[in-house]
Amino acid sequence: MPVDNKPVRMAPSILAADFTRLGEQVREAEAAGADRIHVDVMDGHFVPNISMGPLVVEALRKITRLPLETHLMISNPDQYLEAFAKAGSTSLLVHVEGNNHLHRTIQSIRGLGLPAGVVLNPATPTWSIEEVIDMVDLVLVMTVNPGFGGQQYLPETEGKIRSLRRLLDQRDRFVELEVDGGITAASAPRAVAAGARVLVAGSSIFGHAGGIAAGLDALVNSVKGTG
Repeated sequence: MPVDNKPVRMAPSILAADFTRLGEQVREAEAAGADRIHVDVMDGHFVPNISMGPLVVEALRKITRLPLETHLMISNPDQYLEAFAKAGSTSLLVHVEGNNHLHRTIQSIRGLGLPAGVVLNPATPTWSIEEVIDMVDLVLVMTVNPGFGGQQYLPETEGKIRSLRRLLDQRDRFVELEVDGGITAASAPRAVAAGARVLVAGSSIFGHAGGIAAGLDALVNSVKGTG
């Protein structure tokens, strides 16, 4: 977890990367100042898309020193926690929705020696994580409905971000607040003003016309003085 005083951290999502040059693009993001790499894992069941698995994490672990934050958008995360931990994931993020034993899942992640995160979809209420908030290291608010990159940011999620910011600020321990979905130089300041401190961005970084470094710079510059 963070050890510096950066006000906002950047987590490029490789879902939007060019997979024919994945290693090269991750190295480029690292050189450009990314704080971590966000790995979106989809199974075609929990979300209507299929993406990547532990083999991709294992390959990335060999070519970057950055943390590999692994976002499990899958129906049965417990079945794959150990596989992703062994592959080199630095942290594991699981959804509230559809998880009948969230407390147990978080315990399992921590039992593997990894930071645990919980994720809330746009329609999921803040109170759904109140009973586990003291067990997690990160809370991620989806600012689009999960499953596909390139979607438009949902401004109606900002109320949830603000509520979680208040809730987390009341805790005795540091918990990161992250947002994911439609994050661009236009929407990033809104999310940060609402209370987010980690920004997941895919298309606006890997798809930027000026390249990855220019995409990261645009995001960083957009949130200076915000928050």
